[in-house]
Amino acid sequence: MKNRHLVCPLAAATALALAGCGMLPGGGGGTKTVNIWLMRDSASEDFINRFTEAYEDEHDGVDLQVTIQEWTGIGKKVTEAIQGSGGPDVIEVGNTQVAQYADTEKLYDLTLESVRDLGSDDWLPGLAEPGSIGGSQYGIPWYAANRIVIYNKDLFSDAGIDKPPATRTEWLADTEKLNSNGSQGIYLAGQDWYTLAGFIWDEGGELATDKGGEWTGSLDSPAAQRGMAYYKALQSLGSGPKDADEQNPPQADVFAKGDVAQLIATPSAVAAILKTNPGLKDKLGYFPIPGAEAGRPCAVFTGGSDLIIPENAPQRGAALEVVKALAGEKWQSELARAMGYVPNKKGLASVVAGQEATAVMAKGAARGRATPNSPQWANVEGDNPIKPYMTAVLQGEDPLKAAKRASTEITDTLAE
Repeated sequence: MKNRHLVCPLAAATALALAGCGMLPGGGGGTKTVNIWLMRDSASEDFINRFTEAYEDEHDGVDLQVTIQEWTGIGKKVTEAIQGSGGPDVIEVGNTQVAQYADTEKLYDLTLESVRDLGSDDWLPGLAEPGSIGGSQYGIPWYAANRIVIYNKDLFSDAGIDKPPATRTEWLADTEKLNSNGSQGIYLAGQDWYTLAGFIWDEGGELATDKGGEWTGSLDSPAAQRGMAYYKALQSLGSGPKDADEQNPPQADVFAKGDVAQLIATPSAVAAILKTNPGLKDKLGYFPIPGAEAGRPCAVFTGGSDLIIPENAPQRGAALEVVKALAGEKWQSELARAMGYVPNKKGLASVVAGQEATAVMAKGAARGRATPNSPQWANVEGDNPIKPYMTAVLQGEDPLKAAKRASTEITDTLAE
């Protein structure tokens, strides 16, 4: 067993930093060192160490050096790394970030490996689609997470509701029943735009559309307007603020008080809920966000990560093999179980069948989507016009007028 494991960011600066991060000197002459950048909290140290040890044991002459990066400021750091020389060989990036890195024309085209070795036809669309630019696959799906409905079983029972709703119409009716006797039917912040995006997609709309490389904001389309109308109706069945997002205040803390029937969040919110109120441990239930039709969950925004290989990767051949392993069935299954993620393939959903909330998340992930695949989309989110648009509609402004204003801002930003 080799002894090269996890490395801190900038760990090469001093021997003290190396020791503090648990890296031991290793690797003899003639070995290939594959440098991998992973993001903070994407995978546990235990998973990384197990993968590293197993991979090195199976691949003689290869050492893996994993460096943990922080999300803050990562865009600039990755862009500089892929445009320079001698940088990392494998980089984990957010699935919606692939387009901006591909725009540099400095990523290695992984289309052949995707089809030949990695079973791309079964990948989750919310991870695969943003990794594909101009018909070429630059991002290999690694893991996914999406929103589900977390509910209070006691409040459902008190309202006479004995099973989760099958459609959005039923969901609205049930939520109205739950919004009584001092309890909120749902806590939904007014600027939860990821949830709104799901309703828009479910209606057949888009946040922005691409016509020959020119992006146009499309919140004013009839389908997008229907999605916003549904959001407004649902949001009114609780006391969520109309002018704030789900972090202000933290929605898990609000739900933990015990008088909120439902919350839309990723399963990671469960830990925060139970930390505040351990008494809810056996009272939580889960279901996918209902869609317009029974048996078909609502479209949802898929968050998560893809793996990329820079064109300038010093060990590109060895990096390809590492990516194949990380994205392959064995380590996808291990990662999903260890971290409560959805694996990168629909066919692997069964590996999380024993984890209730994650299994529900996997059902929704089959209809996952990502934000518009423009290299400028990050700039839209930087000063997000969708949030004030939502607040304006919830506070009574004409929905079409507000949507046209926000769509123009999106169009202008995507044209920069």
